[in-house]
Amino acid sequence: MKKVLFIFLALAVVCGGLFASGSQEKADSKPIIGMATDTNGLGDGSFNDGVYSGLKRAEDEGLIEIRLIEPTSMTDYVPNLSGLSEDGAGLIFATGFLFYDAVLEVSEHYPETVFAGIDLSFDPSTMPSNVIGITWKEQEASYLAGVVAGLMTDKYSNLSDKLNDKNVIGAVLGMDIPPVERYIVGFTQGAKSVNPDIEVLSVVTGTFTDQAKGKEAAIALSEQGADIVIQLAGLTGIGVFNAAQEKGFAAMGCDIDQSFLAKANTITSARKGISEATYLTIKNYLSGDLKSGSNSEFGLAEGAINLAPFNDFEDIIPLEVREAVEKAKAGILDGSINVYSTRAELGM
Repeated sequence: MKKVLFIFLALAVVCGGLFASGSQEKADSKPIIGMATDTNGLGDGSFNDGVYSGLKRAEDEGLIEIRLIEPTSMTDYVPNLSGLSEDGAGLIFATGFLFYDAVLEVSEHYPETVFAGIDLSFDPSTMPSNVIGITWKEQEASYLAGVVAGLMTDKYSNLSDKLNDKNVIGAVLGMDIPPVERYIVGFTQGAKSVNPDIEVLSVVTGTFTDQAKGKEAAIALSEQGADIVIQLAGLTGIGVFNAAQEKGFAAMGCDIDQSFLAKANTITSARKGISEATYLTIKNYLSGDLKSGSNSEFGLAEGAINLAPFNDFEDIIPLEVREAVEKAKAGILDGSINVYSTRAELGM
């Protein structure tokens, strides 16, 4: 009888230890947050990297565990989002405008998962209750970049060997989708606000994944006189920086500070707070304050829009240009400057 009791107690201790271990493991587990990049994947030097940076910040603070998928084609979008849901992700970031249909399709089958669409805005009257649209007022960031470009190419071209006196600037676009349209409209409006006679050229490459096309388009703009070319083309836009280094003109980035791609040739970047918005969305989700079934738009007023530092151009950007940027910011914030978001509004 004593032997049986001993075995029973031993088993109880072992099982109790297993249960305790399992409980501890469960207590130590962190919420899983998923991310599906667009087909460019990480290393795009643009919004995929920006979103991931926001996730990494939360992970580094011990708040979450990341699940990442990098699709190879758009046909992967639906199965990738589904897979992240099946893997236990409670919040999933679908990164890019082209995820629109996939988010709507998958969200219907996984009502317990919240899907955050980066660069996506949904019809509030029909959007699923477990979907969030996250967009930015890109036009405000590019307006500020346009102010810098408009003044530098006109009045201060003598300050850098990257500039000329032709009063022409350019832009390389990826696909002509709403976020890209907002960027080019703001850039054009900002440049013309300080330099009405400036010529703003642009090329739509039709792709976000072809650096060679970006380089070819930027060189073509340079040959037409553009001394400052802004890239609005994702991975394709990396070709703009390559061309700027090869041909000796100035470049501007977008989404994040892209000066690391060609520091000596990059004046600034039209920056939108992708990392900050991603991190804030995660924090709101974890605290239960996230309002799904709605769209969120981030702009200058929310602290999510600005210019990146001038970096290697810091010492040559004149006070007049800096003051013009600050004046533009103040005008946008107080409503005296209405930055357009469509070509139709600007009359392009």
